[in-house]
Amino acid sequence: MRTSRSALALPLALVAVLGLSACSGDTAPEETTSASTSVETPETEETPAEDTESEEEAEPAASGDKPAWAATNEVVGTQLGTAEGDGFTVDIYQVSTAVATKTGQFADESGKPILNPGDPIVFVNYVLTNTGDADLPLTYSIVGVDARYADWPYMQGMDSIVDSALFEAAGVVDSPITPGSGEAPFILAPGQSVAYGENFKHQPGSPIEFEVTLTPADAAGDLNHDLRQEVALSATIA
Repeated sequence: MRTSRSALALPLALVAVLGLSACSGDTAPEETTSASTSVETPETEETPAEDTESEEEAEPAASGDKPAWAATNEVVGTQLGTAEGDGFTVDIYQVSTAVATKTGQFADESGKPILNPGDPIVFVNYVLTNTGDADLPLTYSIVGVDARYADWPYMQGMDSIVDSALFEAAGVVDSPITPGSGEAPFILAPGQSVAYGENFKHQPGSPIEFEVTLTPADAAGDLNHDLRQEVALSATIA
């Protein structure tokens, strides 16, 4: 568990309710269509499909096979390390940097946004793989990753920018599940992988810790807390 921190980051919506004017007007930002970012996406070789496989199943996977419900399992970026649990791994990659196109989602106690337009941000990608011998049933949360710099001053997690154009430019998705994929549990078979990414403030050279929480689903698709696992990875953001 993390130690308590003195500073408190507040959601911008709550700041507005409290009358803190610094964040007003950002509750419904316009979608931006431009992004300042660079990303290199590894090339993958096409794999011929067998007669019994569908076109979707025959798509090349960068890390194992991709289940039908997964948005992607593509490996993007430079690997920072692997968080390893019992029957699963989460490979963590630093993908690319960009510039915030809008205000973030949180403000400090004075009402000042933690992330502002023009601030540098970095994208990371998380690839969950079932390394066990049995199916891994998952809930809608799939796997939780809490990334924090060693000097992050707030009790809440790190702020991020919600901008689909930035995610597209970075080559990562913000949700691991394809819309319309049905109800939980989502089955990750042995050897299969699923990926998603996020962004946060870019602090090059800063130590960072990724706390990974995986809570499998029960037969009804609800969290099975008795099988919850927590693992961590310490790394440094370039």
